[in-house]
Amino acid sequence: MPKSPTQMALSRKQSDPTRAAARAAARVDEDSRRTAVAAARAALEKKAEGLVVLDLRGVSGYTDFLVIGSGTSDRQLEAIADSVEKELVAQGHRLIGSEGQRGGRWVLLDFGDVVVHVFHLDEREHYDLEGLWADAPRVEVE
Repeated sequence: MPKSPTQMALSRKQSDPTRAAARAAARVDEDSRRTAVAAARAALEKKAEGLVVLDLRGVSGYTDFLVIGSGTSDRQLEAIADSVEKELVAQGHRLIGSEGQRGGRWVLLDFGDVVVHVFHLDEREHYDLEGLWADAPRVEVE
C-alpha cells in the first residue's frame, strides 16, 4: 500500500503519450529484463552496493525495471553511472534523460524500459524505493 500521496501518484498507471513515444524509441530489443541485468552487472563492476533489480512490468506505467544501487562517495556514484551508461549505449540503447550527475547524491539514468538509480547510502534509506515497490518481484543478477 502506498505511504504518501506522492507514492500513490507514482504507483498509478498513467498514460503519457510523450513518455510512451520516448520509451518506444529507446527500446532496441523487447527483452527489458536482459537490459536491466546488463545495467546491474555494469554497476557491480564498479562495486555498487546493495544492488536490487525490481520487475515493475504490469505494476508501473513509467518503466519495466528499476535498478537500484548505492555508492559511498560522489566519485563512486559517477563511476557507477558512467559504467552503466557506457554499457547500455554500447548495446544500442538510448539514454532518454539523466539527473544528479557531477556531484549529486542520487544519480538517475532513464533508458525508457529500464531506470537506474544510484544513491549515497543515506539518500537511499531516505527515499526507500524498495519500500515503495515492495510488492514488485526481484530479479536475480548472477
